[in-house]
Amino acid sequence: MAVRHRLVKRRPEYVWAVLADGNQYAEWVVGTSESHPVEGHWPQRDAVIAYEIRLGPLRLANRTVVRRCEEGSALELEAHAGPLGTARIAVELRPWGEHCLVILDEHPLQGAGGRLHNMGFEALIQLRHRAMLGRLARLCEHGGRGRVHA
Repeated sequence: MAVRHRLVKRRPEYVWAVLADGNQYAEWVVGTSESHPVEGHWPQRDAVIAYEIRLGPLRLANRTVVRRCEEGSALELEAHAGPLGTARIAVELRPWGEHCLVILDEHPLQGAGGRLHNMGFEALIQLRHRAMLGRLARLCEHGGRGRVHA
């Protein structure tokens, strides 16, 4: 199970504002593009956003479903990646002084991702998480459409 954390130099409500904006999903989630809510009210339970994954010339239409939402502190998602299967992605926000500790936890649930999961795959997820947390931190610390103003 790939778990990674990062201290974001903003209060948790800044970070939550970015997570709660389904249109910004593709801005912080590595491998996705052009996200938009398609069902429910993101990030409430059972809400769905759609996006595209680009692998060279290949383009896959995918979706992510909210499985658990504790407003301001936790978001658990089930990402559907077509033939690659599904994965659980959990984001936890913890106040840390004037900042926010973001904990990202992901593991495959079904499909090829689950069958092929090994230490090499885990290392790739860790690299992806480092990039995702970096993107999320930049959106929160340096601006973005879902930014909360002080």
